[in-house]
Amino acid sequence: MTESQFVHRFTEIAKSPDPDLAPAALFIARLEYPRLDAARYLEQLDAMGRTVAERIATLGPGAEPLARVRAISGYLFDDQGFAGNTKAYDDPRNSFLNQVLERRTGIPITLALVYIEVARRAGVRADGVNFPGHFLLRLPHAGDRPTAADDHVILDPFHGGAILDEADCQRLLRKHAGDDASFDRRLLARASKQQILLRMLLNLKRIYVRMRSFPQARTLTELLLALDPSALTELRDRGLLAYHLNDFSMALRDLEAYLRFTARGEPGSASGTEDEEEGPSEQGEHAEIWEHVKALRRRVASLN
Repeated sequence: MTESQFVHRFTEIAKSPDPDLAPAALFIARLEYPRLDAARYLEQLDAMGRTVAERIATLGPGAEPLARVRAISGYLFDDQGFAGNTKAYDDPRNSFLNQVLERRTGIPITLALVYIEVARRAGVRADGVNFPGHFLLRLPHAGDRPTAADDHVILDPFHGGAILDEADCQRLLRKHAGDDASFDRRLLARASKQQILLRMLLNLKRIYVRMRSFPQARTLTELLLALDPSALTELRDRGLLAYHLNDFSMALRDLEAYLRFTARGEPGSASGTEDEEEGPSEQGEHAEIWEHVKALRRRVASLN
């Protein structure tokens, strides 16, 4: 499968109306495991969902939602042993659903994905929460403990499904966003399927960049742009990654486009006919990108 075919197929799966996150997550895993048998892991999730459904059924039809939440959490975190990987958080295997299911460990978003899909297969709705710095879960709540949202219980999948109240969420926000961060209940809104997949891809891209695995990182920018063509930072990053991979024509195309779309005053047309000494008025990042563009124009011209 070529890269363009890979991106096209992923986009079809990710944008389908099917709420199941697992097929798209398993497709992402093919970046590292191209021969991955997705059916095997989907069957595993189905079996886990059936087990949880049986446990919920024993609670009786009048069981409170919080009792169902505890049944799901007890099965996943106590019986099955799913837990956050605190020793090797940046291990890329934590971001691949097949490895999370096999190793029973991951990062907040992949553990949340397992929870969401097992719960859904058991007939219980669980939503992802795109909380800053730490992905969370929310489930319908009617019970004995105040939560950060009036009608939902908030769970931390990285810490054994711990139930968080508003004060817990405020502390978590300050930990990841700084002491001046202001908590707003809108931070606990439901994340859409596309938002969850975008966050998974971003997490994995950052890991690959830190590992200097630039080919994989560039493929991830392609997936990110396929899901969100307006993501200009991904356009910039695709250009920078192409530069690292010595794909100078593609790097020049993307970085020139990034400057056109983001600069208050364009640094010049894409034709390359303007005086190279005239750069954008913006400082910082735009000035740095402009220097890259000038160097790339010289390099590309020398190859023609």
